[in-house]
Amino acid sequence: MPEGAAQSVERQLPTEEARDLFALVRELVQREIAPHAAAEEEAGHFPRELFTLLSESGLLGLAYDSEFGGGDQPYEVYLQVLEELAAARLTVGLGVSVHSLACHGLAGYGTKEQQAEHLPDMLGGGLLGAYCLSEPSSGSDAASLRTKAVREGDDWLVTGTKAWITHGGIADFYTVLARTGGEGAHGVTAFLVPGDAEGLTAAVPEKKMGMKGSPTAQLHFDGVRVSDARRIGDVGQGFAIALSALDSGRLGIAACAIGVAQAALDEAVAYATERKQFGRPIADFQGLRFMLADMATQIEAGRALYLAAARLRDAGRPFSKQAAMAKLLCTDTAMKVTTDAVQVLGGYGYTLDFPVERFMREAKVLQIVEGTNQIQRMVIARHLAGPDSR
Repeated sequence: MPEGAAQSVERQLPTEEARDLFALVRELVQREIAPHAAAEEEAGHFPRELFTLLSESGLLGLAYDSEFGGGDQPYEVYLQVLEELAAARLTVGLGVSVHSLACHGLAGYGTKEQQAEHLPDMLGGGLLGAYCLSEPSSGSDAASLRTKAVREGDDWLVTGTKAWITHGGIADFYTVLARTGGEGAHGVTAFLVPGDAEGLTAAVPEKKMGMKGSPTAQLHFDGVRVSDARRIGDVGQGFAIALSALDSGRLGIAACAIGVAQAALDEAVAYATERKQFGRPIADFQGLRFMLADMATQIEAGRALYLAAARLRDAGRPFSKQAAMAKLLCTDTAMKVTTDAVQVLGGYGYTLDFPVERFMREAKVLQIVEGTNQIQRMVIARHLAGPDSR
């Protein structure tokens, strides 16, 4: 099957507007993303011009208010768009998710003046964002971050290093979490930092096993001056803002994972129905038929879970536990399904001639980003049994 062929997914969309949106997305995928995905990933090319097109098409701000240039779409629609984009190329789907994550703080906690000044360009003005929470010594233990912001008149001077930053070095703006007070979660504040700020530099991008087209780099802040007008929320509120963003961001990762898994399943089914051994298609053999059935069932379960969490979010109800569950199940599913897809294709699955090996390499990172799956289990258990008593 040609890479990027239409997914075998029947979408349950709430409005005619959403159905029109999906027609646009699928056309864009077929014309602009799928034909170039394999070659550009192998070359490590980040498609910045494509993100400009996505912005112009209204796809970078789908879940945000139209008052500031967003698409006014419910999260259940936005996430399914992410799934479609990630199925064609994870660098694109995950990139849109990260950009949305970077906009979350200002959209949810900024003042009306801040929102009016910055959000139109962030959501539909061609800008690309990044989210800066992790550091070399604080990944899962994000509350122990060390990057500092010191008040100086009407400005803040930000000093420190952020790590594992998607779009690091190429983003136009960064949502940055920095320590403005004492130790722990209550001493953290959020800032909106321009990508060209003086004193802000990026390290050489990490060399990764997958998602080679998506730059991931450390960022160094050497006394970067940020106006207090770019502080998001109250002083000391940053960690709460970060956790709120991560709940939504985890659903984005879940949707991307299901997109990758669906793409792998579609490739496996197409191969199994065309490849013949012993005089008949290998899809006739029960062992493979059962593998494909399990893969499809796991994908449907993951999709149902992330959509259920999204509908809670859309209804204004708590969804943190369900977001962690969705991130956990969907990314574990992506790892299992992509590994099985390689097995279905046999030796061909291990070659660059077919995309399933790339899907498998990409699936692995989804079990790590925006909270490892071990952290998701801790979050879920905390909702069930309360905080650890130690």
